[in-house]
Amino acid sequence: MTYKTIIKKPLHITVAIFTLICGIILWDISDFFLPGGLEKPVTLVFAPNTHVTDIAASLKENKVIRHPLVFEALMLATGQYFRVKAGEYAFPAHISEQDVAMMLATGKTVIHHFTVPEGLMTLEILDMLKKNDLLTGEITYDVKEGELLPETYNFSRGDKRNDLIDRMRHAMKKTLEEAWAGRADSLPLKTPQQALILASIVEKETGLVTERQRVASVYINRLNKGMLLQADPTTAYAVTGGKEKLTRPLTRDDLNLKSPYNTYQSPGLPPGPIDNPGKAAIIAALHPLLSDDLYFVATGNGGHNFARTPEEHAKNVQKYREAEKDNRK
Repeated sequence: MTYKTIIKKPLHITVAIFTLICGIILWDISDFFLPGGLEKPVTLVFAPNTHVTDIAASLKENKVIRHPLVFEALMLATGQYFRVKAGEYAFPAHISEQDVAMMLATGKTVIHHFTVPEGLMTLEILDMLKKNDLLTGEITYDVKEGELLPETYNFSRGDKRNDLIDRMRHAMKKTLEEAWAGRADSLPLKTPQQALILASIVEKETGLVTERQRVASVYINRLNKGMLLQADPTTAYAVTGGKEKLTRPLTRDDLNLKSPYNTYQSPGLPPGPIDNPGKAAIIAALHPLLSDDLYFVATGNGGHNFARTPEEHAKNVQKYREAEKDNRK
Protein backbone atom coordinates (compact mmCIF):
# COMPACT_ATOMS: atom_id res chain seq x y z
CA MET A 1 0.00 0.00 0.00
CA THR A 2 1.50 3.32 -1.06
CA TYR A 3 1.61 6.52 0.96
CA LYS A 4 -0.91 8.14 -1.39
CA THR A 5 -3.32 5.27 -0.78
CA ILE A 6 -3.00 5.64 2.97
CA ILE A 7 -4.06 9.30 3.00
CA LYS A 8 -6.57 9.07 0.20
CA LYS A 9 -8.99 6.77 2.03
CA PRO A 10 -9.35 8.96 5.17
CA LEU A 11 -9.75 12.00 2.92
CA HIS A 12 -12.51 10.26 1.02
CA ILE A 13 -14.32 9.48 4.32
CA THR A 14 -13.87 13.08 5.53
CA VAL A 15 -15.32 14.50 2.33
CA ALA A 16 -18.25 12.10 2.56
CA ILE A 17 -19.00 13.08 6.16
CA PHE A 18 -18.68 16.80 5.32
CA THR A 19 -21.01 16.35 2.34
CA LEU A 20 -23.52 14.53 4.53
CA ILE A 21 -23.41 17.27 7.20
CA CYS A 22 -23.84 19.99 4.58
CA GLY A 23 -26.76 18.08 3.12
CA ILE A 24 -28.44 17.84 6.52
CA ILE A 25 -27.84 21.53 7.21
CA LEU A 26 -29.13 22.55 3.78
CA TRP A 27 -32.19 20.33 4.28
CA ASP A 28 -32.80 21.91 7.70
CA ILE A 29 -32.34 25.41 6.31
CA SER A 30 -34.76 24.79 3.47
CA ASP A 31 -37.18 23.40 6.03
CA PHE A 32 -36.96 26.76 7.83
CA PHE A 33 -38.86 28.43 4.98
CA LEU A 34 -41.46 25.73 4.30
CA PRO A 35 -44.90 25.34 5.95
CA GLY A 36 -44.46 23.69 9.34
CA GLY A 37 -45.99 20.60 10.82
CA LEU A 38 -48.24 22.32 13.38
CA GLU A 39 -51.65 20.76 12.81
CA LYS A 40 -53.73 23.11 15.00
CA PRO A 41 -53.22 26.71 16.13
CA VAL A 42 -51.49 27.01 19.48
CA THR A 43 -51.00 29.92 21.89
CA LEU A 44 -47.86 30.08 24.01
CA VAL A 45 -46.79 32.58 26.67
CA PHE A 46 -43.10 33.39 27.17
CA ALA A 47 -42.31 35.22 30.39
CA PRO A 48 -39.87 38.14 30.42
CA ASN A 49 -36.19 37.14 30.43
CA THR A 50 -36.92 33.65 29.04
CA HIS A 51 -33.80 32.49 27.16
CA VAL A 52 -34.12 31.88 23.43
CA THR A 53 -32.98 28.29 23.95
CA ASP A 54 -35.89 27.69 26.32
CA ILE A 55 -38.27 29.37 23.86
CA ALA A 56 -37.01 27.14 21.05
CA ALA A 57 -37.42 24.07 23.27
CA SER A 58 -41.02 25.04 24.05
CA LEU A 59 -41.70 25.62 20.36
CA LYS A 60 -40.31 22.18 19.56
CA GLU A 61 -42.32 20.56 22.35
CA ASN A 62 -45.51 22.11 20.99
CA LYS A 63 -44.62 21.11 17.39
CA VAL A 64 -44.36 24.70 16.19
CA ILE A 65 -40.80 24.08 14.95
CA ARG A 66 -38.84 20.89 14.17
CA HIS A 67 -35.19 21.74 14.76
CA PRO A 68 -34.42 24.00 17.75
CA LEU A 69 -30.66 24.22 17.17
CA VAL A 70 -31.02 25.14 13.51
CA PHE A 71 -33.83 27.55 14.45
CA GLU A 72 -31.57 29.32 16.95
CA ALA A 73 -28.62 29.35 14.54
CA LEU A 74 -30.65 30.89 11.74
CA MET A 75 -32.14 33.48 14.10
CA LEU A 76 -28.60 34.36 15.15
CA ALA A 77 -27.46 34.55 11.53
CA THR A 78 -30.34 36.84 10.54
CA GLY A 79 -29.91 39.14 13.55
CA GLN A 80 -33.25 38.16 15.09
CA TYR A 81 -31.81 36.23 18.03
CA PHE A 82 -31.27 39.23 20.29
CA ARG A 83 -34.56 40.93 19.35
CA VAL A 84 -36.85 38.19 20.67
CA LYS A 85 -39.61 39.69 22.83
CA ALA A 86 -41.52 38.07 25.66
CA GLY A 87 -45.30 37.83 25.53
CA GLU A 88 -48.26 35.81 24.36
CA TYR A 89 -48.06 34.42 20.82
CA ALA A 90 -50.77 32.74 18.75
CA PHE A 91 -49.13 30.50 16.14
CA PRO A 92 -51.42 29.45 13.25
CA ALA A 93 -51.41 25.94 11.85
CA HIS A 94 -48.56 25.10 9.46
CA ILE A 95 -46.68 28.32 10.17
CA SER A 96 -43.13 28.27 8.78
CA GLU A 97 -40.19 28.57 11.14
CA GLN A 98 -39.18 31.75 9.31
CA ASP A 99 -42.53 33.33 10.22
CA VAL A 100 -42.20 32.09 13.80
CA ALA A 101 -38.83 33.83 14.06
CA MET A 102 -40.30 37.01 12.58
CA MET A 103 -43.18 36.99 15.07
CA LEU A 104 -40.81 36.63 18.01
CA ALA A 105 -38.39 39.29 16.77
CA THR A 106 -41.09 41.88 16.01
CA GLY A 107 -43.13 41.15 19.12
CA LYS A 108 -46.29 40.26 17.20
CA THR A 109 -48.11 39.21 20.34
CA VAL A 110 -51.80 38.43 20.84
CA ILE A 111 -53.87 41.61 20.92
CA HIS A 112 -56.54 41.86 23.63
CA HIS A 113 -59.26 44.49 23.92
CA PHE A 114 -60.28 46.59 26.92
CA THR A 115 -63.61 48.32 26.32
CA VAL A 116 -64.73 51.22 28.51
CA PRO A 117 -68.45 52.02 28.11
CA GLU A 118 -69.50 55.67 28.05
CA GLY A 119 -70.69 57.23 31.28
CA LEU A 120 -68.84 55.10 33.83
CA MET A 121 -67.43 56.79 36.90
CA THR A 122 -63.67 56.69 37.30
CA LEU A 123 -63.88 54.28 40.24
CA GLU A 124 -65.83 51.85 38.05
CA ILE A 125 -63.18 51.97 35.32
CA LEU A 126 -60.35 51.50 37.79
CA ASP A 127 -62.18 48.50 39.21
CA MET A 128 -62.40 47.01 35.70
CA LEU A 129 -58.65 47.50 35.28
CA LYS A 130 -57.90 45.85 38.62
CA LYS A 131 -60.04 42.82 37.75
CA ASN A 132 -58.42 42.29 34.34
CA ASP A 133 -55.88 39.54 35.05
CA LEU A 134 -54.09 40.00 31.72
CA LEU A 135 -52.78 43.38 32.91
CA THR A 136 -50.00 43.79 35.45
CA GLY A 137 -48.83 46.27 38.05
CA GLU A 138 -50.56 48.32 40.70
CA ILE A 139 -52.50 51.48 39.87
CA THR A 140 -50.44 54.21 41.49
CA TYR A 141 -52.10 57.20 39.85
CA ASP A 142 -54.63 59.56 41.41
CA VAL A 143 -57.16 59.50 38.56
CA LYS A 144 -59.74 62.28 38.58
CA GLU A 145 -63.35 62.01 37.41
CA GLY A 146 -63.68 62.63 33.69
CA GLU A 147 -60.01 62.03 32.81
CA LEU A 148 -60.50 58.73 30.95
CA LEU A 149 -61.94 58.52 27.44
CA PRO A 150 -64.40 55.65 26.97
CA GLU A 151 -63.52 53.54 23.94
CA THR A 152 -61.88 50.20 23.10
CA TYR A 153 -58.14 49.98 23.76
CA ASN A 154 -55.85 47.28 22.39
CA PHE A 155 -53.23 45.79 24.70
CA SER A 156 -50.96 42.78 25.09
CA ARG A 157 -50.82 40.35 27.99
CA GLY A 158 -48.50 41.74 30.63
CA ASP A 159 -49.03 45.42 29.80
CA LYS A 160 -49.14 47.68 32.85
CA ARG A 161 -52.37 49.13 34.18
CA ASN A 162 -50.76 52.54 34.63
CA ASP A 163 -49.73 52.52 30.96
CA LEU A 164 -53.31 51.90 29.86
CA ILE A 165 -54.48 54.74 32.11
CA ASP A 166 -51.90 57.00 30.44
CA ARG A 167 -53.38 56.13 27.06
CA MET A 168 -56.94 56.82 28.28
CA ARG A 169 -55.89 60.17 29.71
CA HIS A 170 -54.09 61.15 26.53
CA ALA A 171 -57.09 60.13 24.41
CA MET A 172 -59.46 62.24 26.55
CA LYS A 173 -57.13 65.25 26.50
CA LYS A 174 -56.75 65.08 22.72
CA THR A 175 -60.49 64.55 22.12
CA LEU A 176 -61.46 67.43 24.39
CA GLU A 177 -58.89 69.80 22.88
CA GLU A 178 -60.03 69.05 19.32
CA ALA A 179 -63.72 69.36 20.20
CA TRP A 180 -63.14 72.63 22.08
CA ALA A 181 -61.23 74.10 19.14
CA GLY A 182 -64.23 73.41 16.85
CA ARG A 183 -66.96 74.45 19.31
CA ALA A 184 -70.07 76.40 18.34
CA ASP A 185 -70.17 80.15 18.89
CA SER A 186 -71.75 81.96 21.85
CA LEU A 187 -71.72 79.09 24.32
CA PRO A 188 -71.88 79.94 28.05
CA LEU A 189 -68.90 77.65 28.59
CA LYS A 190 -65.62 79.33 29.50
CA THR A 191 -63.18 76.41 29.51
CA PRO A 192 -62.74 72.90 28.09
CA GLN A 193 -63.27 71.61 31.64
CA GLN A 194 -66.75 73.16 31.72
CA ALA A 195 -67.51 71.47 28.40
CA LEU A 196 -66.39 68.16 29.92
CA ILE A 197 -68.66 68.71 32.93
CA LEU A 198 -71.67 69.41 30.73
CA ALA A 199 -70.85 66.42 28.51
CA SER A 200 -70.77 64.16 31.58
CA ILE A 201 -74.32 65.29 32.45
CA VAL A 202 -75.54 64.78 28.89
CA GLU A 203 -73.98 61.31 28.89
CA LYS A 204 -75.95 60.29 31.97
CA GLU A 205 -79.22 61.82 30.84
CA THR A 206 -79.69 59.95 27.58
CA GLY A 207 -78.35 56.90 25.82
CA LEU A 208 -79.91 57.92 22.50
CA VAL A 209 -77.54 59.40 19.94
CA THR A 210 -80.42 61.38 18.42
CA GLU A 211 -81.18 63.11 21.73
CA ARG A 212 -77.75 64.18 22.93
CA GLN A 213 -77.69 67.59 21.21
CA ARG A 214 -81.22 68.38 22.32
CA VAL A 215 -80.49 67.46 25.94
CA ALA A 216 -77.39 69.66 25.73
CA SER A 217 -79.53 72.53 24.42
CA VAL A 218 -81.79 72.34 27.48
CA TYR A 219 -78.85 72.84 29.82
CA ILE A 220 -77.26 75.51 27.64
CA ASN A 221 -80.58 77.40 27.61
CA ARG A 222 -80.86 77.08 31.39
CA LEU A 223 -77.32 78.35 31.88
CA ASN A 224 -78.03 81.31 29.62
CA LYS A 225 -81.15 82.17 31.63
CA GLY A 226 -79.50 81.67 35.03
CA MET A 227 -81.86 78.81 35.90
CA LEU A 228 -80.92 75.91 38.12
CA LEU A 229 -79.91 72.92 35.99
CA GLN A 230 -81.92 70.48 38.13
CA ALA A 231 -80.07 67.52 36.60
CA ASP A 232 -80.90 64.30 38.44
CA PRO A 233 -77.54 62.61 37.65
CA THR A 234 -75.60 65.38 39.40
CA THR A 235 -77.73 64.95 42.52
CA ALA A 236 -77.22 61.18 42.44
CA TYR A 237 -73.47 61.83 42.26
CA ALA A 238 -73.74 64.16 45.23
CA VAL A 239 -75.52 61.47 47.27
CA THR A 240 -72.80 58.84 46.74
CA GLY A 241 -69.85 61.18 46.40
CA GLY A 242 -68.94 59.37 43.20
CA LYS A 243 -67.91 56.31 45.17
CA GLU A 244 -70.67 54.07 43.86
CA LYS A 245 -73.65 54.02 41.53
CA LEU A 246 -76.94 55.11 43.11
CA THR A 247 -79.35 52.23 42.52
CA ARG A 248 -82.49 53.75 44.03
CA PRO A 249 -84.70 56.65 42.93
CA LEU A 250 -83.90 60.11 44.24
CA THR A 251 -85.85 61.23 47.29
CA ARG A 252 -86.99 64.67 48.42
CA ASP A 253 -84.19 64.66 50.98
CA ASP A 254 -81.71 64.02 48.17
CA LEU A 255 -83.01 67.02 46.22
CA ASN A 256 -82.51 69.19 49.34
CA LEU A 257 -78.96 67.91 49.95
CA LYS A 258 -76.42 70.69 50.43
CA SER A 259 -73.71 69.90 47.91
CA PRO A 260 -72.10 71.78 45.01
CA TYR A 261 -72.97 68.73 42.91
CA ASN A 262 -76.68 69.00 43.69
CA THR A 263 -77.89 71.21 40.85
CA TYR A 264 -81.35 71.40 42.43
CA GLN A 265 -79.73 73.64 45.06
CA SER A 266 -76.46 74.96 43.60
CA PRO A 267 -76.56 77.26 40.55
CA GLY A 268 -74.53 76.69 37.39
CA LEU A 269 -72.47 73.65 36.54
CA PRO A 270 -71.19 71.35 39.28
CA PRO A 271 -67.49 71.75 40.15
CA GLY A 272 -66.41 68.68 38.20
CA PRO A 273 -67.56 65.90 35.85
CA ILE A 274 -69.84 63.22 37.26
CA ASP A 275 -68.57 60.45 34.95
CA ASN A 276 -66.32 59.86 31.96
CA PRO A 277 -68.27 60.97 28.87
CA GLY A 278 -67.64 59.63 25.39
CA LYS A 279 -66.63 61.63 22.34
CA ALA A 280 -70.22 61.91 21.05
CA ALA A 281 -71.42 63.49 24.30
CA ILE A 282 -68.52 65.95 24.29
CA ILE A 283 -69.32 67.01 20.73
CA ALA A 284 -73.01 67.33 21.61
CA ALA A 285 -72.19 69.59 24.56
CA LEU A 286 -70.17 71.87 22.28
CA HIS A 287 -72.68 71.73 19.41
CA PRO A 288 -76.11 71.83 21.09
CA LEU A 289 -79.27 71.89 19.06
CA LEU A 290 -80.74 75.37 18.58
CA SER A 291 -83.97 75.19 20.54
CA ASP A 292 -86.11 76.95 23.13
CA ASP A 293 -86.41 73.80 25.27
CA LEU A 294 -85.99 74.25 29.02
CA TYR A 295 -87.38 70.94 30.30
CA PHE A 296 -87.42 67.24 29.48
CA VAL A 297 -88.78 64.10 31.07
CA ALA A 298 -88.54 60.44 30.22
CA THR A 299 -91.21 58.94 27.99
CA GLY A 300 -91.05 55.60 29.75
CA ASN A 301 -89.79 53.76 26.68
CA GLY A 302 -86.21 54.98 26.44
CA GLY A 303 -86.61 58.47 25.06
CA HIS A 304 -87.62 61.89 26.39
CA ASN A 305 -90.33 64.50 25.82
CA PHE A 306 -89.07 68.07 25.66
CA ALA A 307 -90.88 71.25 26.58
CA ARG A 308 -90.44 75.03 26.46
CA THR A 309 -92.81 75.98 29.27
CA PRO A 310 -93.68 74.64 32.73
CA GLU A 311 -97.21 73.88 31.47
CA GLU A 312 -95.93 71.73 28.60
CA HIS A 313 -93.54 70.03 30.95
CA ALA A 314 -96.33 69.22 33.44
CA LYS A 315 -98.28 67.51 30.68
CA ASN A 316 -95.23 65.47 29.71
CA VAL A 317 -94.69 64.46 33.33
CA GLN A 318 -98.27 63.24 33.48
CA LYS A 319 -97.70 61.20 30.31
CA TYR A 320 -94.64 59.65 31.91
CA ARG A 321 -96.56 58.67 35.04
CA GLU A 322 -99.30 57.06 32.96
CA ALA A 323 -96.69 55.16 30.96
CA GLU A 324 -95.13 53.94 34.20
CA LYS A 325 -98.50 52.63 35.37
CA ASP A 326 -99.00 50.78 32.09
CA ASN A 327 -95.52 49.25 32.37
CA ARG A 328 -96.32 47.86 35.83
CA LYS A 329 -99.44 46.06 34.58
